[in-house]
Amino acid sequence: MQTSSDRHEYPAHWEADVVLRDGGTARIRPITADDAERLVSFYEQVSDESKYYRFFAPYPRLSAKDVHRFTHHDFVDRVGLAATVGDDFIGTVRYDRIGAGGRPATGAEADEAEVAFLVQDAHQGRGVASALLEHIAAVARERGIRRFAAEVLPANTKMIKVFTDAGYTQKRSFEDGVVRLEFGLEPTDRSLAVQYAREQRAEARSVQRLLAPGAVAVIGTGRTPGGVGRSILGNIRDGGFTGRLYAVNGALPEGRKELDGVPAFRSVRDIDGPVDVAVVAVPAERVPEVVAECGEHDVQGLVVVSAGYAESGPEGRDRQRALVRQARSYGMRIIGPNSFGVINTAPEVRLNASLAPEMPRAGRIGLFAQSGAIGVALLSRLHRRGGGVTGVTGLSTFVSSGNRADVSGNDVLQYWYEDADTDVALMYLESIGNPRKFTRLARRTAAAKPLVVVQGARHGAGPRGHAVRATQLPHATVSALLRQAGVIRVDTITDLVDAGLLLARQPLPAGPRVAILGNSESLGLLTYDACLAEGLRPHPPQDLTTAASAADFHAALSRALADDSSDAVVVTAIPSVGEGSVGDAALAEALRSAAAERPTKPVLVVHVELGGLAEALSAATSTAPQPGAASGPDPAPRTGERAEPRPVDEGAPADDKDAPAPPPGDARPDDAPPEGTHPLPAYPAAERAVRALAQAVAYGQWRRDAAEPGKVPEYEDIDERGAATLIDGLLARGQGLTLTTDATCELLAAYGVHVHRALPAPTPGAAAEAARALGYPVALKATAPHLRHRADLGGVRLDLADEEQLRRAYAELTELFGSPEELRPVVQRMAPRGVDTVVRAVIDPAAGAVLSFGLAGAASQLLGDMAHRLIPVTDRDATSLVRSIRTAPLLFGWRGSAPVDTPALEELMLRVSRLVHDHPEVVAVTLEPVVVAPHGVSVLGASVRLAPPPARDDLGPRTLPAY
Repeated sequence: MQTSSDRHEYPAHWEADVVLRDGGTARIRPITADDAERLVSFYEQVSDESKYYRFFAPYPRLSAKDVHRFTHHDFVDRVGLAATVGDDFIGTVRYDRIGAGGRPATGAEADEAEVAFLVQDAHQGRGVASALLEHIAAVARERGIRRFAAEVLPANTKMIKVFTDAGYTQKRSFEDGVVRLEFGLEPTDRSLAVQYAREQRAEARSVQRLLAPGAVAVIGTGRTPGGVGRSILGNIRDGGFTGRLYAVNGALPEGRKELDGVPAFRSVRDIDGPVDVAVVAVPAERVPEVVAECGEHDVQGLVVVSAGYAESGPEGRDRQRALVRQARSYGMRIIGPNSFGVINTAPEVRLNASLAPEMPRAGRIGLFAQSGAIGVALLSRLHRRGGGVTGVTGLSTFVSSGNRADVSGNDVLQYWYEDADTDVALMYLESIGNPRKFTRLARRTAAAKPLVVVQGARHGAGPRGHAVRATQLPHATVSALLRQAGVIRVDTITDLVDAGLLLARQPLPAGPRVAILGNSESLGLLTYDACLAEGLRPHPPQDLTTAASAADFHAALSRALADDSSDAVVVTAIPSVGEGSVGDAALAEALRSAAAERPTKPVLVVHVELGGLAEALSAATSTAPQPGAASGPDPAPRTGERAEPRPVDEGAPADDKDAPAPPPGDARPDDAPPEGTHPLPAYPAAERAVRALAQAVAYGQWRRDAAEPGKVPEYEDIDERGAATLIDGLLARGQGLTLTTDATCELLAAYGVHVHRALPAPTPGAAAEAARALGYPVALKATAPHLRHRADLGGVRLDLADEEQLRRAYAELTELFGSPEELRPVVQRMAPRGVDTVVRAVIDPAAGAVLSFGLAGAASQLLGDMAHRLIPVTDRDATSLVRSIRTAPLLFGWRGSAPVDTPALEELMLRVSRLVHDHPEVVAVTLEPVVVAPHGVSVLGASVRLAPPPARDDLGPRTLPAY
């Protein structure tokens, strides 16, 4: 690598894989002396115009001196980075530290550097320079450089745009025919916004290339029917893929040009024409050879269904790492390995590159699953007409990530965010590799379209195939943070589908008020009770009686929808018998037509043993807007239509077992409802319908709140600089430490958080002296670990009015619990009576900084009644945090008690949030107890822990997870 004269070792941590603007990948790494030949070859492929823009003069070739200069760096004052694909450079950037007058300089006192780029012409426009700028800026900050300067010819508009679009604070001047740009390197809100926008476009494009290819090759298609590869080939062909399809089998006999009607080849390199995506279904040991062939043929991405990777143990994990590194070296992204495949139902694509034997119907739901088995179950439930959720509902896209070695749920969220064909996103997750990024993306996605998530492996380690950073947060905390980001968190895949179908089919409710009507008083009451249990506000059920006709249902639903006192309507229906009883088709048409008259409120149907009604209600085979008009629902197969068997869901009505499955791939059947109407979601149980409605109500409220985000207040009495000086001085003593009581009080006081003094009382005399200093009445507390914050054990004596009471209490404590050395007693002045609470903040290495709140004692410790918010907390976050715990009524005058000063409590939490946000070295804060009185709050105990701050990958340059 570098010579012995270099001042620093090779900085391997600067190496990173990045996604470029067109969705391809590149690797960014430091340039070393070993790169001389690569640099010369790269320069030879750059146009004369680009060379002129770089050197301000004709510069046809690099001299030996140039090559030495551009490949020998000290990695401090002189740094060069290269963007590579395979073994070739596609772009370079370097900086040289400069001092006064722009002359070369060394040392931290010179904090400015001159920066210059050169990108190969064939790769210009891919975002190479923007990615290099992000990474060289991060390197410069690490080396103490705070500003970049660049001189650019006015005609080099592309490079000027790279600098001006970066979002940094800039100063521009023009002198001697050259544009000089100077800009600071500290991230700003605008530079982060630019970086996130570029990240979104690049990652979305990388997924789009995998889901909408123009040509697909299935590698590993056996010569005989059956097997994974041959099955996927048939599924792509039968699904009506609109692009070019190829079969690849290395053992194909000479002269055989076709397999199942598909052009066949022995190697992907033999295909005459581009291949955008390769589906790899060969044994794991043969995958590296296949990846190399695909890379040499410029394949853009891989879907690897092969197993035998990280899920199989340490050897497989190493194999998986090698697979990702190899694919990225060619600029390819991977879905998998161990993937079930991908599906895109868009009419212009129609890709079923999966093991699903039928192409799902087209619709507006996006589905992501980390488990192939769960993916199959979800596809089945969404596909069938009856069962878990009655009615056929369509998909826009489906991605099974398998071991998610590369493409993850974050990437798919980036794609769905801008995908006009996806209105609702459903995700089954068993692990979250980057929780901080996921919550950021989820918040942005949820502001535009519903995102419903169910988490598996909640109470143990994630799947062995998933390489994820450990989080110290319990599952309940992670779930709370997801809800804060607008994610609709559900517990089962049944709930996932239930909520997803409601959100795909119906408008969001404006509030929690629910009208209930139907022909069964008992079912109505069950629905009423379920609404109360879910926190909704139901009106008394309207019983239409079992003699109700379709016209009666229509009239009742019309009245309920017109009533301004309700936000949603639940219709309950049981089968009726006898002459004149309402038929399924007639009832479905009556409900649909009434709902169509006022389409602004959601309507849900709870049906019992009415498979025909469920199918008639969901006559549309797609969640997409349907053109044309209907002549009426027809739940039975039409002439010549094949009724296919399908699995029966555990919640399916008995009559539904033999109902026909929909014909594969139909985007719209003849029985679609009129344009502008919504298929009505039907549920086999009241609890399931109401649970889905409650999720929609909560999400609707989140959307309304998100439209007016809160603010992080500024407090004039906060001494941020003084706190920073104190922290630096304390950390100089060690890498991580829990502060003493005095240091804790001093640091918290800098942010306006004042802790009641607690004076040690090792003897009765010392206790009396402390009480005189503090003033009576006082409290005597044992602070031994087993007694701390445990008033229920008797280790606290309150309202001691004089020295006699204090000495008596001291004797009682030592008699009950042991010597003062064991008890560690302290004396503290009495605080106003109120509600004891606890406020905590902690920095989790994966999720970030989290603020938590609950009532002190059994409520939080035994019942886990804590609420959580990501830091920085806004004023609206603090208000909702106080009200989120189940025991919140105790703060607001429960059963005649005096309401406490919750505004003061909210201010306290906002100040703690500011402390942790402003100083990431503060890795843990606990205030316990915090007594909230009718007027004011009293912090009676506090602890603070400092440590070097964990790395913030969300503030650094864009990178893919390292392998």
